[in-house]
Amino acid sequence: MMAQGRQVLYLLPEIALTTQITERLRRVFGDDMGVYHSKFTDRQREEVYRRQLSDAPYRLILGVRSSVFLPFHRLGLVVVDEEHESSYKQQDPAPRYHARSAAIMLARQQGAKVLLGTATPSIETLHFARQHRYGYVRLTQRYADMQLPQVEVVDIARLKFQKRMKGAFSQRLLDEIAAALERKEQVILFQNRRGFSSFIQCRQCGWVPRCAHCDVSLTYHKRTNTLTCHYCGATYTLPEKCPQCEEQFTTVGAGTERIEEQIHRFFPEARTARLDLDTATTRKAYEQLINDFSAGDYDILIGTQMVTKGLDFDRVSLVGILDADTMLNQPDFRAYERTFQMLMQVAGRAGRKGRKGLVILQTRSADSPVIQHVVENDMESMFREQMEERTLFRYPPFNRLIYIYLRHRDVEVVNHAAEEFAALLRGQFGDNILGPDRPPVSRIASLHIRKIILKVGQEASVTQTRRLLLGVQQQMQQKSYCANLNIYYDVDPM
Repeated sequence: MMAQGRQVLYLLPEIALTTQITERLRRVFGDDMGVYHSKFTDRQREEVYRRQLSDAPYRLILGVRSSVFLPFHRLGLVVVDEEHESSYKQQDPAPRYHARSAAIMLARQQGAKVLLGTATPSIETLHFARQHRYGYVRLTQRYADMQLPQVEVVDIARLKFQKRMKGAFSQRLLDEIAAALERKEQVILFQNRRGFSSFIQCRQCGWVPRCAHCDVSLTYHKRTNTLTCHYCGATYTLPEKCPQCEEQFTTVGAGTERIEEQIHRFFPEARTARLDLDTATTRKAYEQLINDFSAGDYDILIGTQMVTKGLDFDRVSLVGILDADTMLNQPDFRAYERTFQMLMQVAGRAGRKGRKGLVILQTRSADSPVIQHVVENDMESMFREQMEERTLFRYPPFNRLIYIYLRHRDVEVVNHAAEEFAALLRGQFGDNILGPDRPPVSRIASLHIRKIILKVGQEASVTQTRRLLLGVQQQMQQKSYCANLNIYYDVDPM
């Protein structure tokens, strides 16, 4: 495309990925490539935007979801790497959009082609490919004939019952970490929770500190000795004892901080690094951590889902997944799909350059079908089972979803408004309306939230659906008690 004088947009789901990809593409395209993401300063992003408006724009733009809004003169190709990633969806604040969908629309407007790339396609994308709405190319061999890693499941529910766990680690995983370190190889440990522990709890009465503004417990961060709300960002001083009964607290659950502390205890000589939102707070910090680990300056990398997103490390021979169940138990119809994708992605970090890697997958759900699909690398069975469920319950890709959220500071107002709004919607959409319900986190930043779900058939007119929704919204806003009611929509929610 570039040889034909046309431009290319290369989208990535996370800023963390741009470091390695930038270096590789820069070697080939040099100054013809521009990089654009939110970790750059406003001035740096303005320079890229102005260059795109000039007579000599970048021929290749590498960026995250906001890059779809850059101006292009002659766009010829859009590459959406790791297309399955939910990070492509802008949830909050508005505008709410999915960069994959926006990229497809942008390409259609400019007569460009779109390449959706991933080892674990989303169910919707795979369905559309099999319906011949998308072209479909399947790679049956890994690069340089590298072998898939061996995935070994460890049932930690049984080990905990037998009191054979050592902190968050099974003996099997500790043995393999020791063996990898002995061979001078690197290890990645995946724990999808940051902080030291999920929450703290009174030993006597069970009281748990909660955020004053949100309906969530507070995460304990040992490094700063604070309690933090991961929804509104509020930080609280750690109480010395329980205000209910004056007993001491105990920590519950393990985050990346706690895993790092335990690794230091088990392997004091190992050089460890942690990659999460607490350590990679700036673009420079991201790049430094990834470059140092890639260069072999660290033996063990402990991280959240940041470590699953396509990073390539030559010396990694072992991946430890410490608790696969945190994703499985999410109240979301995509929980199995996302668990499969994330576990397969993090497993793919093990084994490089002709060496077969090993993945130790610790779980309390060893018999779960999705765990077996990961072990067998069986995306086909996962896809078939999920399609059967979604057909039965009318979920995507067979129906589109629209989540309607109502927010207000007064819980009585939002409850009454949600019931009335849902009743009006049922007059237009009938049984396609579900709710209103309280979402899993029903208060954020002192605003009470209620959710209504609308299921829309794929054949339904988007324009007509939008007109009906806005008509009902206008009826609601004419009511005096709804003056400060906030209503917003999430179309095709992730």
